[in-house]
Amino acid sequence: MKDPASSIQYLNQFGEFGDVNPSITDSATYTFLEAKTMVDTFQGEEEGCFLYSRHWNPSNKYLADALAAMEGTPSAWVTASGMAAITNAILQMCGCGDHIITSITTYGGTYAFLKNYLPKFNIDVTFVNIDDLESVKNAIRPNTKLIYTETMTNPMLQVSNIPVLAQIANEANLKLVVDNTFTPLIVSPFKLGAHVVVYSMTKFINGKNDCVAGAICADEDFVNSLSDVNTGTAMLLGPVLDPLRSSSILKNLHTLHIRMQKHSENAMFLAQRFKEAGVKVNYPGLPDHKNHDLLKELMNPGFGFGGMIAIDMQTAEKANLFMEKMQHAGVGYLAVSLGYFKTLFSNSGKSTSSEVPEEVQREIGMSEGLVRFSVGLDHDIAYTWEKIEGVM
Repeated sequence: MKDPASSIQYLNQFGEFGDVNPSITDSATYTFLEAKTMVDTFQGEEEGCFLYSRHWNPSNKYLADALAAMEGTPSAWVTASGMAAITNAILQMCGCGDHIITSITTYGGTYAFLKNYLPKFNIDVTFVNIDDLESVKNAIRPNTKLIYTETMTNPMLQVSNIPVLAQIANEANLKLVVDNTFTPLIVSPFKLGAHVVVYSMTKFINGKNDCVAGAICADEDFVNSLSDVNTGTAMLLGPVLDPLRSSSILKNLHTLHIRMQKHSENAMFLAQRFKEAGVKVNYPGLPDHKNHDLLKELMNPGFGFGGMIAIDMQTAEKANLFMEKMQHAGVGYLAVSLGYFKTLFSNSGKSTSSEVPEEVQREIGMSEGLVRFSVGLDHDIAYTWEKIEGVM
């Protein structure tokens, strides 16, 4: 089986004039040579025809095919944001009266959707420590539809045991949905048993912080259900990715393996230096991380342990002062998001996890002084550490 980067590399995609970059289809609607073909396409009985760009767009299909190749899934769907991918995937699976089990440590926007938004549809959610596999089993109810987690949770950097979670899901006839935003190429959740893999492509996959996009990777039946003209959540809610953006992401996807290797190399360097300096650091690449051995079992070789690290500055005040000093020193930017070529840092409890109540933050062990780093592509990471050390 090819590694995920090679699966992208060996995918042959040409434009309509033999372009080495697939053509950008800048069109909202498409002509039919025969009226019957249009009717059949609306009814889902005609393959290979494009109907309307809210349904499918050739440029988006190129990107979706490349993502499916990367993930090892039969199909994929691209969306206008990562949250669109998450919410559409969940809403396609769940209806009024259903139940979801989810990791309590998860991206703040996802937490807010699960905790605050889904109750209006009478969809109940149980939050568990995803490390405690018995708690996952014990949370299953007759009306449970899916288990949701992140490969590497945000911002606590827990690593989910995807094969065991998949086994639990299969035994109970549930679906396992995994957000792989932090670990593209590093981990392939579908190959480990997950049924649906979601991404914020805004982050590492695109890598330029110039657009917002998402992806859903799954089997053909699920992707077809998302795009069904009568019942498809993605078709009816309409989170369409612009084809110009889709085309630019596809180009960036071909350098993802190089970027992930450098993000990982630099993150490991900084994590080791923070540890040597006596700073409490959380990075799954360090042998003393509680999920280090698990990640080694799950990961694809050659891409490292990821570009995300977290340190504990004890208080939000100390964290804020430290981040301001780092920005002034040129280490990177005090900004949310991740996967950028420059280092980004933020105080998670007051930013990307601010939707999570403070009592829950304390429950999951999130320090108010936690600083999350998305480590950039610095050529001289040792010099970057000198700048950090100078303001500590």
